[in-house]
Amino acid sequence: MTRQVEAHHYCSHQNQDVRQCLIYDSEGPEARLIGVEYMVAEPLFLALPDDEKPLWHSHEYEVKSGMLFMPGLPGLVEHKDLEQVCKTYGKTYHFWQVDRGDELPFGIPQLMMAFTRDGQLREELAKDIEGRYGVSFEKEREKREYMKGPENGIHPLANGAGKGQMLELREVDLPPVSSLPRAFI
Repeated sequence: MTRQVEAHHYCSHQNQDVRQCLIYDSEGPEARLIGVEYMVAEPLFLALPDDEKPLWHSHEYEVKSGMLFMPGLPGLVEHKDLEQVCKTYGKTYHFWQVDRGDELPFGIPQLMMAFTRDGQLREELAKDIEGRYGVSFEKEREKREYMKGPENGIHPLANGAGKGQMLELREVDLPPVSSLPRAFI
């Protein structure tokens, strides 16, 4: 993973199986909205067409590793929610590439994936976050060992099916405007 950004999620529950999150680059008053994430329970993910599944990532590793945490929430409340998140899949798009220093959200939105194993998170980013928030990913990992991921295990097509995914913009020919029906309201 060559590009990594700190991401603060603010989520609402559509129902018990679907969450939608706005993603900011920080939690302060100057925070920039950089993306969105949709989170779904395992049964909804399994019902997706196979060609859609690689665009979604699992949350089991992020939760159990301790790197996904909820600042300010009491531990018991946080763990109760993370037990559910651990079983979900997410689809994330970032519109603003703040890690490149962009002053505005330029270019095509980027499909983002999650960390899925040790050694992916840059050490300096981990230490910075742990220091600012007073957390220990290792201690949290120990406390979360009991948590379970998806009932059927992580689907082999999730997480990019083990491959990178890239959105491409391409030029296509469109019919002349005069050939399309028009409706003005």
